[in-house]
Amino acid sequence: MPSAFQFQCHFILIFLAASKGETRYLEVRDASEDEPFLLLSEDLKRELSAGQIYRRSLRCIDMLSIEGQFTFTADQPQLHCATFFIGEPEELITIDYDFVNIDCQGGDFLKVFDGWILKGEKFPSSLDHPLPTSQRYIDFCESGNIQRSIRSSQNVAMIFFRIHQPGNGFTITVKKNTNLFPCNVISQTPSGRFTMVIPHQHRNCSFSIIYPVVIKISDLILGHLNGLFLKKPSAGCAGVGDFVELLGGTGLDPSKMFPLADLCHSFHGSAQMKIGCDNTVLRMVSSGKHINRVTFEYHQLDLQEAENRKENSIEEFCFPSI
Repeated sequence: MPSAFQFQCHFILIFLAASKGETRYLEVRDASEDEPFLLLSEDLKRELSAGQIYRRSLRCIDMLSIEGQFTFTADQPQLHCATFFIGEPEELITIDYDFVNIDCQGGDFLKVFDGWILKGEKFPSSLDHPLPTSQRYIDFCESGNIQRSIRSSQNVAMIFFRIHQPGNGFTITVKKNTNLFPCNVISQTPSGRFTMVIPHQHRNCSFSIIYPVVIKISDLILGHLNGLFLKKPSAGCAGVGDFVELLGGTGLDPSKMFPLADLCHSFHGSAQMKIGCDNTVLRMVSSGKHINRVTFEYHQLDLQEAENRKENSIEEFCFPSI
């Protein structure tokens, strides 16, 4: 039975199982409230292939994975609205204000957040983001014309807004930019392959998969000797400046998740783990002294794999939650 966290994330995320390369064209259908499903729009694909700017209206709660121009116009007081943006792992998101008509003095607001927040939990966590939390919020009512273009630090971003007066609203343009060294990522799909590289930078990077998964690490370069440790109170990678850890939990924030395993040293081969948590995160901590790299692949954990636990190379975790 899916948890409340999984249901919320799967409702907002464009996590429809689609072939690689098509996820950027997934779009929420204009349907009734009892059909919040997703589909691959043929009209949308034709528009994008013809080089046209995609345009549509925003809902109070919405999700976007494509570029285009989007307009929200309140038909009644809308007090708790948000739009979630997601790109491919190697993309950053730019949000441009084209037109804004809100009453800041009357209690309206329009804020961009650099990352995602869900039920008070943030991605990236405060430990992994380059900015303090207060600077990750950009409030239109405070910045106005000073900052009309905002770029995210990773492949996800979101806006919060409150509009009291019917007829008021805003128009934004969403663009994607290439990120040469993706750091913090939320995966759009329940399966994939990714290589994370941190080139002589003192930073932490997290790759989040909001599914129970089988994750297989095939290559890890940290500039050390071989070694892998299951997380124990008195063991692990304490004192090591460069390492990878696997985390599992039921929320969005990696800093609040349970540490499952540490990988402290380089290896070439295969380390596989079944993680039955609602959210799985591979997190790399880098001191900046090395070029650190990890290559891994993952796929959603099915019921048969969850029952057959003997094939795993190391322990399994969180299975009671699936």
